[in-house]
Amino acid sequence: MIQETRTVFWEDGRVCMIDQRVLPQAFVIQRYDTAAEVAEAIRTMVVRGAPAIGASAAFGLAVAARNSGAATVAALRRELAEAGAVLAKSRPTAVNLFWGIERMLKRMAQPAGTVKQLRAALLAEAQRIANEDIATNKRMGSHGAKLVPPNATIIHHCNTGALCAVGWGTALGVVRSAFFQGKKPRVLVDETRPRLQGMRLTSWELQNLGVEHQIIADGASGHYMRRGRVDLCLVGADRIAANGDTANKIGTYNLAVVAKENGVPFYVAAPFSTVDFATPHGDLIEIEERDGEEITTIAGVRMAPAGARGGNPAFDVTPHRYITAIITERGVVRPPFLENLRRLSKAARPRPAKRAGR
Repeated sequence: MIQETRTVFWEDGRVCMIDQRVLPQAFVIQRYDTAAEVAEAIRTMVVRGAPAIGASAAFGLAVAARNSGAATVAALRRELAEAGAVLAKSRPTAVNLFWGIERMLKRMAQPAGTVKQLRAALLAEAQRIANEDIATNKRMGSHGAKLVPPNATIIHHCNTGALCAVGWGTALGVVRSAFFQGKKPRVLVDETRPRLQGMRLTSWELQNLGVEHQIIADGASGHYMRRGRVDLCLVGADRIAANGDTANKIGTYNLAVVAKENGVPFYVAAPFSTVDFATPHGDLIEIEERDGEEITTIAGVRMAPAGARGGNPAFDVTPHRYITAIITERGVVRPPFLENLRRLSKAARPRPAKRAGR
């Protein structure tokens, strides 16, 4: 089945991505040879979703190393630092972008031997990041599926399936895990304006999996919740502040407020690498502003009056008070998030080795 193809992968010395701009009408693999091309692919949303963006950035640095003409390790490191800066400018909100770049640059700074050995080490690190993402998402799905009752109706916003990651998915990975456990979830798929990731991508993934679903307008979620037809809401995250405030696709905040009003549990599913402990609260998260043409046009056809301008924040911030729990690969985190996220972070750190003789 098509959904088993990785969203981003390495093949024949190039970075390869499923082009999410053309789904579901066409299934196209794009191939890139430079970090600048990968950065542009991220910016133009050939690839999207925080985990996939992080892996794409890692492969972007690997391809930069492969095609560099640097004769020394020092020269290659300088080139890669510049390539990392280019990649970092592609989309500012997704913390996994910076996490992927930083992890590669840390690997680059380790003793390397020759230029050839450093290139090989960086490619191996990028592959590890990609492989770890799938394993992480499967663990996350297992934890999250425990929160999904049998025959549940779930509202899902944007796309958080295999397409937003390297594979399996985050919030939609929870749905996938519950489905494979025989729980028979049903999904109400927010269309997710303006780029319609829910209608185009989430529906495509659920259809391939055989999960029952129905596409609804973003503004219809309150209607379904008020009538008692929704058991829970599931969304992903592009950045989670230290206190649990969450930046996600525009419209998430609206959904969370309505869920709170109607007593519907609201869950965020994201890898622990999405938690940004350096950002104390959500008001400090930079929100990407995209071209207003995405609002005033649909599929290239202008729908608004001539001269009308569009405002187009790509994300909004949901304050932690509206979030029931955060699902990660390390477990489910409940309020108070500031304390419990830090506790989970410390619990996962490796303990220092005991000294001999003790």
